[in-house]
Amino acid sequence: MSQMIFVNLPVKDLDTTKAFWKTLGYSFNEQFSDDRTASLVISDTIVAMLLTEPRFKEFTKRDIADPVTANEVLLGLSAESREKVDELVDAALAAGGSPALETQDHGFMYGRSFQDPDGHTWEIVWMDPKVIEAQ
Repeated sequence: MSQMIFVNLPVKDLDTTKAFWKTLGYSFNEQFSDDRTASLVISDTIVAMLLTEPRFKEFTKRDIADPVTANEVLLGLSAESREKVDELVDAALAAGGSPALETQDHGFMYGRSFQDPDGHTWEIVWMDPKVIEAQ
């Protein structure tokens, strides 16, 4: 069995957050979702658990970082091509996300980033498979 990752992220407005990700073409596992939690399916092995801030607080004794003013994590996703990087980031910006960092183009690696409506930074990166195989 493949190892999975479940990233837990606090969100201010669950409906707004769900609408944003649906606009980008992602789906939710309703079996693990309710009125305070949405299980965002990114791939077969990657799930983001989007939790309302009160629900997120049930899992920690620490303060919730405000992703608009501080970064606790940068979330990186691979893309199958440079064009897919642009498609996803452009769609995120059109759906209410905001630009994060400048485009990174190193020839063999291309990436762009955006902040989702809650301020979490997502980096979308393509790496040339020929370069990876040569390593």
